[in-house]
Amino acid sequence: MRRKASKKVMLAITAAALAMMSAQAINAEEAEDTEEYTVITDENGDPIDLGGMEVVIRDWWSAEEAPEPTNDYEEAREEYRDWIQETYNFTIRAQAISDWGSTPADFVDYATTGGDENYLFVLRDDPAITSALSSGLMYDLATLDCLDFSLPKFQRNKLHEQYSKGDSIYAMYAGYSEPRTGVYFNKRLLKDAGIDPESIYDMQADGSWTWEAFDNLMNTVQRDVDNDGVIDVYGLTLNEGVMTTAAVFSNGGSYIGKDENGYFYNLESSQTLEALEWTVDMFNKYDLPDPEGAEWDYYKEAFINGKAAFMVEDEYAGTAGNFLQDMEDELGFVMFPKGPQGETYINVWSNNPVAIPACYDADKAWKLAFAWNLYTTEPAGYEDHMDLSAALSGIFDDRAVDETILMMMDEEHGTIAFHGLIPNLDLGPDFVWNIAPGAVVSEQVEAIRDTWKAYVEEANK
Repeated sequence: MRRKASKKVMLAITAAALAMMSAQAINAEEAEDTEEYTVITDENGDPIDLGGMEVVIRDWWSAEEAPEPTNDYEEAREEYRDWIQETYNFTIRAQAISDWGSTPADFVDYATTGGDENYLFVLRDDPAITSALSSGLMYDLATLDCLDFSLPKFQRNKLHEQYSKGDSIYAMYAGYSEPRTGVYFNKRLLKDAGIDPESIYDMQADGSWTWEAFDNLMNTVQRDVDNDGVIDVYGLTLNEGVMTTAAVFSNGGSYIGKDENGYFYNLESSQTLEALEWTVDMFNKYDLPDPEGAEWDYYKEAFINGKAAFMVEDEYAGTAGNFLQDMEDELGFVMFPKGPQGETYINVWSNNPVAIPACYDADKAWKLAFAWNLYTTEPAGYEDHMDLSAALSGIFDDRAVDETILMMMDEEHGTIAFHGLIPNLDLGPDFVWNIAPGAVVSEQVEAIRDTWKAYVEEANK
């Protein structure tokens, strides 16, 4: 039987001062020694009482029953969550209600018509969500004094800055960002071409992992092995759109930027254009062509079967249950190389925003935010915890986990993108899917320039 933390009040503060608390809403030093948590109190000195409300974090993946803890961290987190629910008189759980496809429409419908539930919605990038933000369907979280967005758990991902407009904030996320796009490499194919696979990790470590280095490696490994005039091993296979965006941001570019004046069109900045031209050059030289009639994701099969040495793809591909899990060849994984105008390796953060529907009144919105803020606080002793469970159960070697994936989650190597917040802008069909082998960048830019500028102008209104 697990021991509950004491309810002893160690420090009384008013609800209005909650935002001045530490990131963890606990005195970690005391908690470590005595297992006593700080209780947040109202103006009368009593613990904040949420009135027994049932809070549901509505997503598209959580099981009805939370899994049992499997390690010390998960046990400490469960104990802490038990304690906050008992102390502040509420229950909270994550539950899959929508599915991935219906989530945007479900949020819009609910925020428009209202309901008696106590929902926090987990959303995803979608034109319907950006329109909901512009239409006033998402509650302004900046008005809730129980949220302090200067705290580390928010600064580690900066999603609230993506979903902000002026002084208003419409969505949030807590904790480290998920790892995203990197470069997988087949160690056997590299060795066959006379390349030491560990040298790629070494370049990443010393800062010399650049576009030029990537180009040189692909040039070396792409070979006609049996001299029959047909390339047997290609340098690269991938979903081209993934690499295009990674390249743009790795060179300090973006599609849409944001400054003190609002959003701005950035497709024709020198950093972005240089990245687009380089990307097409890499596709032209090294990208494995799809066979006639192949499915859009043929690249997965091609990489698994050793037809290409490198694949630009998200980290998820190497986690348990995903398409690389049964690959026989040993793989490595590094961050996307930096461009000539890039300052460091960059992971373009993409996390699932959490929003409160604006149909709720101020009292309910405050209580939901208060509950979620507690729920997403790490237990004492685990304030800097990074969840590496998915990577550790996948196909990654030690250096991929210890060097690459940890770097991807670190705030020094992350950035946020704003193109997903421009109503009507649909990056793939609008532009990125057209950046492919043989593409002429100037023609693609010219085709979308006026449309995107109009979208940005409208968004700033």
